Amino acid sequence: MAEQTAAPVTDAAAPANSTASANTAAPGSTALWVERTGTRRYTGRSSRGAEVLIGSESVPGVFTPGELLKIALAACSGLSSDFPLSRRLGDNYDATIRVSGAADRENEVYPQLDEVFELDLSELDPEARERLLVTVQRAIDKVCTVGRTLKAGTNVTLSFDVDTAD
Repeated sequence: MAEQTAAPVTDAAAPANSTASANTAAPGSTALWVERTGTRRYTGRSSRGAEVLIGSESVPGVFTPGELLKIALAACSGLSSDFPLSRRLGDNYDATIRVSGAADRENEVYPQLDEVFELDLSELDPEARERLLVTVQRAIDKVCTVGRTLKAGTNVTLSFDVDTAD
């Protein structure tokens, strides 16, 4: 399970200021950070220029952190399966991956996340469908970093970079 411990400030800790944040990633990697934009409202940013609005369920027009976790899982499954699916179905196939899972508020965890991968495989015979689905499942199991991390658990560290009056 995830463990949270204090650790010294390193280059991985993104400062609150977005210009500095973009410069804290290791060479060749993307820096990620969130900035507070209001009460229970943040904007997630990347050094590649992406943004996502984050907040509590009571804030309109934002994703909650838990929703982003679920979306990350579904997107990872989709990206991990894109090559075998496009090779067999063509580049313009349609796919929707729905993800759900209720939070256990007593323990503040998601004990179960369920994905449903919606695909139109009606043009394939039953044997070809089964082979493709096995290939897709193997691809997701092998390269979906988000799913693999959730299944394995991970250690999480937290450090503080605090301005003082000294």
